[in-house]
Amino acid sequence: MYKLFGIPNCDTVKKARQFLELQGIGVNFIDFKKQPPNEKDLLRWIAAFGGMPVNKKGQTYKKYKDKFEGLSEKDQILFLKEHSSMIKRPVLEGESGEVLSFGFDEESYKTIIS
Repeated sequence: MYKLFGIPNCDTVKKARQFLELQGIGVNFIDFKKQPPNEKDLLRWIAAFGGMPVNKKGQTYKKYKDKFEGLSEKDQILFLKEHSSMIKRPVLEGESGEVLSFGFDEESYKTIIS
């Protein structure tokens, strides 16, 4: 079963969840607000993303940009754990924990689930 990490009231997350549901794809949804990502999750996402998996267009990033950018990588990870709204979402993972996608693009999702 796929894992989908995000925030339930995020429009992009809603689109991804709806798309997967319409395709009959079961997902285990992990709400960042109820179950923040741990360091292991973040390190896996950093490796897959090629850097910090931050949504630089989001309001949370814009609010904390200067503070976040001035932190060491270790402190940035801790910051993301506390401010999960800053993470590029949703994060879609496969059954074995491999990161398949950040954000939602219908064409990309079609390729991933086929």
